[in-house]
Amino acid sequence: MTENSVRGRRKIRHGVVVGDRAHKTVTVVVERRFAHPLYGKQVTRTRKYHAHDEANEYRVGDKVSIMETRPLSKTKRWRVVGLIERPA
Repeated sequence: MTENSVRGRRKIRHGVVVGDRAHKTVTVVVERRFAHPLYGKQVTRTRKYHAHDEANEYRVGDKVSIMETRPLSKTKRWRVVGLIERPA
């Protein structure tokens, strides 16, 4: 089992910040790749998540980890756990 499928654990995703204009919120794009069920070709799907950034420290282009959490607003159900990489 992967870390994302264990019952009772919070999901963790890795993505890139694409929006930081909202106060204490960043928009993170998470990309997942998988083989097409019939044709076997690699398919890429992206999804945007609104994540809580308490200190307003993350900027567009930062690679971050986000973790599932309780609902913080109408659209926010994730929070930023940490920085993976900052562009030069």
